[in-house]
Amino acid sequence: MASNLPIPLPPRTPTPPPDDPPSAPNNSSRLDAQDKDSLSPLVDSFPLQRGSLNAEDPNRLSPTRASFALSPSDNVPQNGQGDNGSAGPFNFKTTTMAKSPVVKSNIGQRRGHKYKHSSISHQIFLEPPPRAPLALPNSLPIPTFKECRASMSKDQKTRFWWSVCHMFVAAYTLWSAHGSLAMTALSHLILFDSLGALLCVSVDVLSNFEVWKRSSVRHPFGLERAEVLAGFAMCVLLLFMGMDLISHNLQHFLESSGHEPHHSHAHERVSVGSVDVTALLAISSTLISAIGLKNHGRIGKAMRFGYIESLPSVLSNPSHFLTLSCSTLLLLLPLVSVRLYNWLDVLLSSTISICMCVLGVRLVKTLGSMLLMSYSGPGVKDVIRDIEADPCVFGVDDARFWQVHYGLCMANLKLRVSGSEENLIRLRERISSLIRNRLGGGYGSGGQRWEVSLQFTIEKS
Repeated sequence: MASNLPIPLPPRTPTPPPDDPPSAPNNSSRLDAQDKDSLSPLVDSFPLQRGSLNAEDPNRLSPTRASFALSPSDNVPQNGQGDNGSAGPFNFKTTTMAKSPVVKSNIGQRRGHKYKHSSISHQIFLEPPPRAPLALPNSLPIPTFKECRASMSKDQKTRFWWSVCHMFVAAYTLWSAHGSLAMTALSHLILFDSLGALLCVSVDVLSNFEVWKRSSVRHPFGLERAEVLAGFAMCVLLLFMGMDLISHNLQHFLESSGHEPHHSHAHERVSVGSVDVTALLAISSTLISAIGLKNHGRIGKAMRFGYIESLPSVLSNPSHFLTLSCSTLLLLLPLVSVRLYNWLDVLLSSTISICMCVLGVRLVKTLGSMLLMSYSGPGVKDVIRDIEADPCVFGVDDARFWQVHYGLCMANLKLRVSGSEENLIRLRERISSLIRNRLGGGYGSGGQRWEVSLQFTIEKS
């Protein structure tokens, strides 16, 4: 049964029309109006001669008939009227599309409406006002070691080589200690002083460049805070050296109590009645660095000891006072007996090591608070008390005192005041002068420079 069924024909694939249609034959005869294919769009009966049109045909102007499209040879006027006064409503002309891609003539031009240049946008989109350039640069170049060496003056080179010589003095003091604990402690103090002298020379050389003091966005206070960081590292080193001396003294005490020493400590001393050259060398180098280079000068101003503040300028610095006093006592030790020398040597070494620890802790606390942008000096409570006692001041809402580096401090106060404008101007000047004189030591004293900013809230009386 399945073999008797007819095989269906496959569907016919439609043939696409040619690109160039064949020209219509010149048929001058009129189509038969009764032809069933006269209105078919597949029959090439559209182009007809004008003479073949029937003027009385009611469907002559119908767009559904093939007689609607006239031949191009019929010179139909564009105004839509022929010779006999009748013409079609449209006048179509055959147009051949190009096969090549269309090339745009406006390539690269901006599309859309340009709002900025329109008449309406002048009232909506206004040009921003010109802004003045920033007073602070984004960053300033940091000098290299080669640039620093090229910018050094003759005086700076002399001071640099002296700081190097000061380090050699510290090394010689340690080498010539001969097992003396007091001389070992003195060598640690001289090393701390030599590092301070080298830091002062480095600061002096860096001040030749603009980046050291000028503010920028990256470094708002310049590079002067780097000196505070270096001083903080030196103070931590001083603290550790003091602790090392304390452990060395404890080890010596245990050895003298009967325990077997791990290393021999033969305490040799200078002969009786002679002068200790090492102690004289330590005194002279300390004085030259203190007077010529003014090492630890900024640290001495930032940290005041009330017991030695009334002494001369060199001795008022706790680091210089400790080094000079230790060197002077070592000059007097050869005048005593051998037995007393051993006890005084241990006592002097223990005293110096404890003083080094106390001084290191005090310096670490002071410089650490400076790195944290706070002020640890005395006199703040007295200043606030005097400000509140002014008759124009109702109260102090906020008071911030902080120190940026050794030479710059800042005070920010917010007050509730009342009075006329002249009285407020006098009050502003009085508070600024009070802070500078009480906390900074006044102008010309070489103390810290204070920048005071005040904010007044006017109270209605």
